[in-house]
Amino acid sequence: MRRNKEETAITIQTLIEVARTHFTERGYADAALEEIVQEAGLTRGALYHHFGNKKGLFQAVLDTVQKEVAERVETQAATSADVWEQLILGCRAFITAAVEPRNKRIMLLDGPAVLGWEEWRRMDEQNSMRLLRAQIQFMQQQGELRQVAVDALTHMLSGAMNEAALWIAQAAEDEQAYEESMSVISLLLEGLRRPDRTE
Repeated sequence: MRRNKEETAITIQTLIEVARTHFTERGYADAALEEIVQEAGLTRGALYHHFGNKKGLFQAVLDTVQKEVAERVETQAATSADVWEQLILGCRAFITAAVEPRNKRIMLLDGPAVLGWEEWRRMDEQNSMRLLRAQIQFMQQQGELRQVAVDALTHMLSGAMNEAALWIAQAAEDEQAYEESMSVISLLLEGLRRPDRTE
């Protein structure tokens, strides 16, 4: 029984990894299921059994990407003990991860188009946005932030970072666009600091 579970987990992981490469290089529309299962050394039946269809496979790939990005945000933010620096580092880590070739097409371009905004936002809320909300909430409890609506601020910052990532991904001078975006986000965040907590 345990061996069956392990084999199933390996099959699922293999399909996700192979599909991620195909979705990254070709995009959702041009990725062929036959080529994915052939490269994975599996059958179409195995793919349909575990994911239902191409869209289900893509959703599993996007979920993997979203979780990886969230882990990077959490890891990077944890390198500082200062709550403000944690927030900046987390924002920087999100944008850096989102614009990487391995992630951007799946996460920013095909994700909303294939799954629809409602499902894409639900997945985002379970990962990076969840961490952002927790950090904002903690900072407000510590008296570091002005009194603002946590959910409103979370959605506005998350939206700003997603838009910045899209812009950077399409910019000719992506490094400059990245630095400019981070500068603007830092200024926006600074405006949220309680006046008596500024240096």
